[in-house]
Order: sequence, then structure tokens, then C-alpha cells
Amino acid sequence: MIIRHDKGYLDISKKTLVMGILNVTPDSFFDGGKYYDIEDALNRARKMIDDGADIIDIGGESTRPNSTYVSAEEEARRIVPVIKELSKEIQIPISIDTYKSEVADKAIKAGAQIINDISGLQADKEMVRVAAANNTPIIIMHIRGRPHDFPKDPVYVELIPEIISFLERRIEYSVKSGIARDKIIIDPGIGFGKRAEHNLEILKHLNKFKHLNLPIMIGTSHKSFISKALELSGSNDTKENNSRLIGTLVSLVIAVSKGANIVRVHDVKDAVQVIKMYRSIEFRN
Repeated sequence: MIIRHDKGYLDISKKTLVMGILNVTPDSFFDGGKYYDIEDALNRARKMIDDGADIIDIGGESTRPNSTYVSAEEEARRIVPVIKELSKEIQIPISIDTYKSEVADKAIKAGAQIINDISGLQADKEMVRVAAANNTPIIIMHIRGRPHDFPKDPVYVELIPEIISFLERRIEYSVKSGIARDKIIIDPGIGFGKRAEHNLEILKHLNKFKHLNLPIMIGTSHKSFISKALELSGSNDTKENNSRLIGTLVSLVIAVSKGANIVRVHDVKDAVQVIKMYRSIEFRN
């Protein structure tokens, strides 16, 4: 698949793309408040690009467990100035991480080229119209529950088939609503309405999603299931999140080996290097 945008294109068939996370929020679980100021946000984006990011994913609302809902007006106020300034100087696409059509529309007008909707086009019925009207690539993620309202103890009878079935339905809905199939990217939704063991199972069986014949994005960066797998103590503070880096990088190698086309990460330089190392071994004769 080739993601075309107004600055060129990304050929997913030739490499694993690294999407750098830029949270313009005061409360995101890993880096909330660090890049809330526009200059801090711009400098962070520049650093990620220097480190090898292929896409910058900008979000103005935290969707971590127990996070607070943000209005579309406030979310747009946070992200639009950053997108406007960044789009003037960078040659890689900007993704807008939102489930609100109003925010997505403003972000696209400001210079974003990809929509990353964690609700799988469920939270806002107008989102599909915005994506179709702008011919914008869209990331459709599996979620159990709704943003800010995840089940505390989610139950699946057959985890992988249920996620695949959900994605198949959302893909069909998207295509019928006017989104070109070659503009769709899927995300199994690590951490969104899943227990730790569910996230591990998704990674182990990620290759099963390949039969959908669409690019796969995976986002494991510093998520809490890593702490549980590694038996790390503490809560979502900076110290513990930093200790999740090794687990994050291992999960990325597994994901890439199982067919992930895009990895969404906080630590761009580390991700680029670990993927390059993996590829240098994989492609040896």
C-alpha cells in the first residue's frame, strides 16, 4: 500500500514506518504536559523527525484510563496551531489522533493528512464523511467500550476472531460510506478495552490480521500491560513508564516480525534502531 499525501507518498510495502507520538495535552499517561506549549511541541516534532520518524501523530486529548473528556473546541485549540506551523516546514505526513469529526476536519484544513480514530469510526458518525470528502487515509482501531469508558474487566470468547470481525464490519461500513479501501489502515487496539493477557495474545497472533490485506498499525509504547508482563511495581508515573522501554522495544520486534507495517511510539530513535537491527538480521542470505 502507498499512502499518498500532499507532500508525497509513503510506501508501506518497502519498510516499517515509525509514527512518532506528539501529545499536546496536560494529562497523557507518558508525557502529559511536556509539549503543551506550542514551541515545546514543535521542537519535539523536529527532534522525532531528526530521529527518523516517518509520520507525526498529534493528539489533543488523552484517552488513557480515567482521563477527562475534552470538548472539540478545546481539542482543536490545542492541536491546530501546532499542525499549521509544523506543516509549513516538514516533508512527512501529520496524523491527527482524534475521534471527533469537527477536530479532524479542522486538522486536515490546517495541514494534517491522516486520521487516526481510536473509536473505529463509531464515536462520531460524521467522521466517515470527513475522511471520504477529503480522500484522507484513515486508521481504524478496534476498541471495546468507548473513549474514556472502557470496561474494567473485558471478556472475549475468542479474542482474535472477535477483533477481526469488528474490523471487517468497520471496513465494510467505511467503503460503503465512500472511503477508498486503499486508504484504510487497521489497528487491533492494544490496551483499549483489553486485559494484559489480551494484549500479549494480540501480539503473538498479529499475523492473523494479514488476511484482511490492509496495512497494520500497532501501538504498544509504554503501555501498562508491559509492567504486568515484566512484574514492574508502581503506577503510571514517569519512572515506571521509563522502565517500560525495554518491554516496548521487544514488543515492537515481535510486532514487526508478525507483519506490522506501522509502529506508533514515543521513543522514535530507539524504535528506528531496533527495527533496523531486526531487518538487518531478517534479510541476510
